[in-house]
Amino acid sequence: MSSTDTLSKAARSVWAKSARDAETKIVIGSLPLYQHLDDAGSVALRLWDEWLPDLVKDAISSRLPAKHEDGRKLLSWLAGVHDVGKATPAFAIQVPTLANQMTDAGLTMARELPDRSELRHETAGHVALNLWLNERRSWTNEQSDPFGVVVGGHHGVPPEERDLLNAPNRPHLMGTGLWVDVRNELFDWAAERFEVADRIEHWRPEQLPPTSQALVTAVVIVADWLASNDELFPYETCQDQAERVRRAWADLALPAPWCAVDGDPLAQFAERFGMPATASPRPLQVDATTLARTMPRPGLLIIEAPMGEGKTEAALLAAEVFAARSGAGGCFIALPTQATSNAMLDRLLRWLDNLPDRNGAAERSVALAHGKAGLNETYGELVSRGYFRNVGDDAVKRQGKPDAIVHRWLTGRKKRNLAFFVVGTIDQLLFGALKSRHVALRHLAMVGKVVILDEVHAYDVYMSRYLDRVLEWLGAYEVPTILLSATLPADRRADMVTAYQTGARAMTGRRRTRRELAAPLTNDHLRADIGYPVLIATSGTDDAGVHPVAPSSRQVQIQLSRMSDDLDELANTLRTELAEGGCAVVIRNTVGRVQEAARYLADNLAEVTIIVAHSRYLAIERAAIERRLLALFGPTGSAQRQQHRYVVIASQVVEQSLDLDFDLMVTDLAPVDLMLQRIGRLHRHERGTGQAGRAPRLRSARCLVTGVDWSTEPPNPVDGSRRVYQRYPLYRSLAALTAQLNDGQPVSLPADIGPLVQRAYDDAPLGPASWQSAMAAAAVTFKASEQRRRASAETFRLGPVGAPGNSLVDWLHAGVGEAADDPVDERVGSAQVRDGTGSLEVIVIQQDVDGQYTTPHWLGRDGGRRIPTNEQIDRRLARTVASCTLPLPPAMCVPKVIDQVITELELTQFPGWQETYSLVGQLVLVLDQQRRATVAGFTLSYDPLYGLEHHRD
Repeated sequence: MSSTDTLSKAARSVWAKSARDAETKIVIGSLPLYQHLDDAGSVALRLWDEWLPDLVKDAISSRLPAKHEDGRKLLSWLAGVHDVGKATPAFAIQVPTLANQMTDAGLTMARELPDRSELRHETAGHVALNLWLNERRSWTNEQSDPFGVVVGGHHGVPPEERDLLNAPNRPHLMGTGLWVDVRNELFDWAAERFEVADRIEHWRPEQLPPTSQALVTAVVIVADWLASNDELFPYETCQDQAERVRRAWADLALPAPWCAVDGDPLAQFAERFGMPATASPRPLQVDATTLARTMPRPGLLIIEAPMGEGKTEAALLAAEVFAARSGAGGCFIALPTQATSNAMLDRLLRWLDNLPDRNGAAERSVALAHGKAGLNETYGELVSRGYFRNVGDDAVKRQGKPDAIVHRWLTGRKKRNLAFFVVGTIDQLLFGALKSRHVALRHLAMVGKVVILDEVHAYDVYMSRYLDRVLEWLGAYEVPTILLSATLPADRRADMVTAYQTGARAMTGRRRTRRELAAPLTNDHLRADIGYPVLIATSGTDDAGVHPVAPSSRQVQIQLSRMSDDLDELANTLRTELAEGGCAVVIRNTVGRVQEAARYLADNLAEVTIIVAHSRYLAIERAAIERRLLALFGPTGSAQRQQHRYVVIASQVVEQSLDLDFDLMVTDLAPVDLMLQRIGRLHRHERGTGQAGRAPRLRSARCLVTGVDWSTEPPNPVDGSRRVYQRYPLYRSLAALTAQLNDGQPVSLPADIGPLVQRAYDDAPLGPASWQSAMAAAAVTFKASEQRRRASAETFRLGPVGAPGNSLVDWLHAGVGEAADDPVDERVGSAQVRDGTGSLEVIVIQQDVDGQYTTPHWLGRDGGRRIPTNEQIDRRLARTVASCTLPLPPAMCVPKVIDQVITELELTQFPGWQETYSLVGQLVLVLDQQRRATVAGFTLSYDPLYGLEHHRD
């Protein structure tokens, strides 16, 4: 191990970090480069030994001859040289006093370098490492680039080829003579310090794959961030480096990864999920767990099964097995929406409470990953526990069980997904396929865990392109991945399997035969009728296997009926059907239709309790509505079905993941898979008899289909439905359901789910002959639109996994920039991975008669509080204000209109908000005392019962 005492005066004079007085800007502290490099390399060793899951270590070391031993050394060495590019005039000149000290040591430089921004220090470091490997080790650039790119990419963006080529042409910025000697001296020192001097030659013939490059880059970024934290590593040199690192690591106290027990989770099924001791796993759960154990290697598992069959529990059981077999250190669960993510967090925590750990870890790091996580009460408690976990006696241990915490360091921007147990929106996973800064960190966050994606049918063709690319990289990393769906079209099933296998096979490192190149993966057997329910499994390099599952014993017959779109008929029907009590849900495809129906029914059904649910409420009110829905209509709902009458009028927010159970449904026509998702909310649970049971009239499940003009050929969906879904999928859905509608035959769940979905999404002719002309015309328009959206997704989509040896140089060329974790920057990334007109979110406040700004006055105890605008807002008030967000209507977010909307909203600027993290950069919609505002030619009004409404002036 090399001591820093051997370094020359010139090498010891190079600075890396400086601190300035906030007022005078005078330098009050600095850290030499060699000390920062020693800190970063030493931290990297700690990260490897105590924080990285084995799955990540395997992915890093897959091509290295000594596997983990080489991976550990490679990581610490590259962390230990990551900032050598700071030994250049372009960087050193930034702080004149420190630059003068370097000049005194012989490192001369110009007093001014107006073009210094043309050479970033990370690019200089990449070039310098390449030159050192070329000159000292006789490597070629092709061999050295996969190593140098880690240095070049440690600020989140790998360098581009043109920058690497231009750097040597700027000797006044790179530095010549003694500058080159100092950089080489630091490389020599680091090779000895981190014990790689005799290993480097063994790495030259190895083709370090892009997967390893990305992960090492990510861990070096983490090591650099930690080593740059002056609370952990003060600005002082240290003779006892081991003690300096030991103290910093103890203060950081990062929770270790989960070490899954290699046992049979089915044996503790009831305990795992907090169920009665008599509870036993269903066939689906048994089969999924068994398959996870018997696959050649953990890989991709798709679970297709009916709604309410326990797919989530099956996935978690399989995740335990996968984690034990693969060395995954946690779980990443991605869902379609913030609401479904919030609901999943509570389920995850119950599972974690009973989840064994082979090493007996005392803490488990948890994250809720979406822009409104701070408003979730459960998550807020975990954040507090993370900050104050050492207060009191033995605060972290509860009856010997590991404690779930939000670690204080992992609450920072870009770091929360590095927790080992993450629940978040699908956007967080799709960002892994977005050419954005620090995307390598997102890969590290995925690779250390078993990845579970729920409701995978819910993503449109644009989002699916990003999802397929994510699956390709997950396959390359050999990340165990579980996909869940009740209604998965065959083509999507095959495409997702193909994407995962493509990534896995890219890592085999062998050339493809002509036959393989001419016949790429298609998985055509998955595009056929494979039965339902079913499990599909592949380890990545093998063919996907199909494993039928015994059908559920729960059979529900759903009677479908036509219903006109007349609101008077709707009111009369509900009055009749709920005469003896019961719970009905009316699902409309647009918020405007929800509000229209809700107002009409509220005026005409005084004897019924009306509940309205859609996306255009303040976030704090929407969360309260969802809690009320679950309390009344969830698995243990308290609704007295034979005594009270309820009508829930909702948009698609009740369609997915919320475990709700209704007696009667009236729904707008939608694509068939979404129709079946909705129908799955009918008679979802056994209710028995008594007041909580179903009223006699509603003991047979019925779904009335509306939102259609039934007098036309083919029946014509209403305008709102066509805008949301397009005409062709609606025609196919209606055609697939025609037999039941015409003949009065019920839809049988789950038996009819598979056939109906595959029929609707097949290209074969469907429906009466009189419909075919209109359907053909609609198909042309729809397919052209889908092709445009696929092409559009390519703009910022990460490239495919490269073969081993290809470097990540130019990896993020023409990228989107940031896709960060905070509420403001997250919108930028979401706008890229979600297609359509985009969305615009605003914070809603009010202005009183005196011109003072307040929180919305209808918010109970938090309503009507004065909001200062020229000073920082206290934490509690800021939390309340941040909870008053809502999305503006789509009509205000179309091209050209949205620009005018933003321009007008930006006229309201509050300087004090720029000092408040949760409010900085947010757009503000100010309502008057009548809860009204005018923006860009739209009049907006807010009603606490019906949400935000709008119309053009």
